[in-house]
Amino acid sequence: MLKQHLQFKLSQKLSPQQIQLMKLIQLPTQAFEQRLKQELEENPALESGKEEKEGIDDGYEDTYDDSDSETIAADEINIDDYLSDDEIPDYRTQTSNYSADDDEKSIPYASGISFNQYLINQLNTIYLDDQEWAIAEFLVGSVDESGYIRRPLSDIMDDLAFTQNIYVEETDIEAVLRTVQELDPPGVGARSLGECLIIQLKRKEKTPAVELAISILEKSFDQFTKKHYSKLLQKHHIGEEELKAAIGEIEKLNPKPGGSYAGNTRVIEHIVPDFSIKIVEGELELTLNGRNAPELHVSRDYSNMLEGYKNSKEKSKAQKDTVLFIKQKLDAAKWFIDAIKQRQQTLFVTMSSIMEYQREYFLSGDERKLRPMILKDIADQIGMDVSTVSRVANSKYVDTPYGTKLIKDYFSEAMKNEQGEDVSTKEIKKILETVIGEEEKKKPLTDDKLAKILKERGYPIARRTVAKYREQLGIPVARLRKQI
Repeated sequence: MLKQHLQFKLSQKLSPQQIQLMKLIQLPTQAFEQRLKQELEENPALESGKEEKEGIDDGYEDTYDDSDSETIAADEINIDDYLSDDEIPDYRTQTSNYSADDDEKSIPYASGISFNQYLINQLNTIYLDDQEWAIAEFLVGSVDESGYIRRPLSDIMDDLAFTQNIYVEETDIEAVLRTVQELDPPGVGARSLGECLIIQLKRKEKTPAVELAISILEKSFDQFTKKHYSKLLQKHHIGEEELKAAIGEIEKLNPKPGGSYAGNTRVIEHIVPDFSIKIVEGELELTLNGRNAPELHVSRDYSNMLEGYKNSKEKSKAQKDTVLFIKQKLDAAKWFIDAIKQRQQTLFVTMSSIMEYQREYFLSGDERKLRPMILKDIADQIGMDVSTVSRVANSKYVDTPYGTKLIKDYFSEAMKNEQGEDVSTKEIKKILETVIGEEEKKKPLTDDKLAKILKERGYPIARRTVAKYREQLGIPVARLRKQI
């Protein structure tokens, strides 16, 4: 026998509109502009720019009648509830830091032939017989984006036999490879870093420093990469100044020759700050990028269409369907304008809280004054969810007197100093970076010594923590920081 019972369960589900709003908040300025463009194309009831009225030139639509619902009859829709009026929201005055002339509506991208075709075009200027040409073309096709051929010649020999019906020895392929390695940019077609650097050095004018650099790379590449300078001095019977000159020649070379080709297809990140912070008479002033505050209103044409329907005596099914379609577009336009307003307010409130929390840093630019700050700190201050703060911080940039920074970089965990005070991990990293920058390059500081120095300065952290922070800063170990 089946038993039936009632169970009450409280659950939270996000509406499609809430999900869309969260996505809008997460978008940086450029992506937001693309989303806005898409909405304008898809919804004919939504128009951009200031609406033209007699004697009135207003901006955002600011009053809505939220009592409209799906139960309202089509002939009772009041289009005026969706149209712009004379009132301008306060936050509109906070988004005027960019003029229309500053708005760059499109981003130029470099165009041209591919890197592979660039090399093929050079081969056309070199005399090669049919077989050599086929091998050279295959080798060029094996060059990766960095300019290297990383496949063994034995594998290339097998591929030539199976795919091109060309049967040759490795020595034949190597002879053609030498021709490929004469192409530009210098170093292309190399099979290793050492070979790449040697090819570039052999293109340079023969000087004692260049010849010594070639000798070091050919005979002592392992010792050079590990910076065993004492072994290099002894093996090559040279002095420190000679070694320093040779290393100087090597440091001028390009380890990735393919990356220097302008025709390479690569994404160029174009950063548009979402906020701007300025210091005006000793006080911080925050403004939201004006491109986040578009002029939007509902089309007047839709008002005329509805008026025509209401005035008609006979209402056909087609007319009713048309009005329902208009109602749907009006609702979408109304929601989108509301969502943009809410996005602007959320962005401004969140960034204002971050600015005040890190007030000392923004006034001085000293990263050591950055306070420990996590997402929950800001969320509690502004009464919003942590996920909302995360969406604002993760993809937005702020233009400050000290450069354009990613907002999430201002967040950091806290550590205790010797006085028991909470200090930001960014403060410790900054001090670590300064200590390493001031070290004696002939005898760089090990992680143990760095930990001792930080402890002496009041930051008792372990050696492994120093190593973690050093790696996060992109600083190599002491041995690799050693210089002559």
